[in-house]
Amino acid sequence: MNRKSTKKIKIGDIFVGGDAPISVQSMTNTDTRDINATAGQIKSLEAAGCDIVRCAVPDMDACDALKYITKLVSIPVVADIHFDYRLAMSAIDNGISALRINPGNIGSRAKVKELAEKAKSNGIPIRIGVNSGSLSKDLLKKYGRVCPEALVESALEHVEILESVNFSDIVISIKSSNVLQMIESYRIISEKTGYPLHLGVTEAGTPWRGTIKSSIGIGTLLCEGIGDTIRVSLTGDPVEEIRTGKEILKAIGYLEEGIEFISCPTCGRTQIGLIGIAEEVEKRLANCKKHIKVAIMGCVVNGPGEAREADIGIAGGCGEGLIFKKGEIIRKVKEENLVDELVKEIENL
Repeated sequence: MNRKSTKKIKIGDIFVGGDAPISVQSMTNTDTRDINATAGQIKSLEAAGCDIVRCAVPDMDACDALKYITKLVSIPVVADIHFDYRLAMSAIDNGISALRINPGNIGSRAKVKELAEKAKSNGIPIRIGVNSGSLSKDLLKKYGRVCPEALVESALEHVEILESVNFSDIVISIKSSNVLQMIESYRIISEKTGYPLHLGVTEAGTPWRGTIKSSIGIGTLLCEGIGDTIRVSLTGDPVEEIRTGKEILKAIGYLEEGIEFISCPTCGRTQIGLIGIAEEVEKRLANCKKHIKVAIMGCVVNGPGEAREADIGIAGGCGEGLIFKKGEIIRKVKEENLVDELVKEIENL
């Protein structure tokens, strides 16, 4: 799969764009002013595989907290700031690795230039974030509605402001809660700019609905070679955003780490409690770092054959199951011992 070549930007010790791997991001939902809670959540995100994290900075107290938070965590922290350029200036002093601002919303060109010069001298890139709820009145009047063309024009207006003050370490996101609108917006801007793109369906919803919408929107664009970093926006624990984002990358072939899980949907031939077994195996292997394919199949008729490419798996029978490797049967195990025996085999791989 060929990705569009974009400018390579450094955020902390992570590269975004160019030939860098697609990174997975999230945003804390703690009160940033609560240093321990925010740092603790970032550490949980890091343990789940988060590459870059964003924190809301609504006031100077939150900005001051960044000074301590950035020293307590290992991954790059992005300060999310609206309207007040003073917060952005202070956030740079407090150790952040990137800014998320819309330069058109933080004051005069003189203020933007002052911020851009400081960001540039400190190696701090800026992510421009446009979404369907942030369009200016002028653009809404021009287009008559929120549409991909208006979103792209808004983003490029912000880019032009930064370029006018000789700043080009830019990442762009154009998000919408409408999946088709989001896809088309990124397609258009991908043709118009060479800056790296941050993909996401904004306000995607709860983990169930949000995962579906995000997988379609982000997955479609990645399959077209568009996108350099992603964030799955879910109403819930941010750790789920990382798990979902990594699964999207694994499904497409952009990430080769951890378990690739295969399990059949069950049918009338199934004679063991496959659903419970599959859920337990997935839970037990949640933190496994081995890059292997594990199959949980419902019957011995098709199990080993249909999952022949799996490194290891089980195929159910009547109160028992077969453990197989690369389609070759190893041994028969009682149903109640299947999960334990499978996990032991995986640990020994």
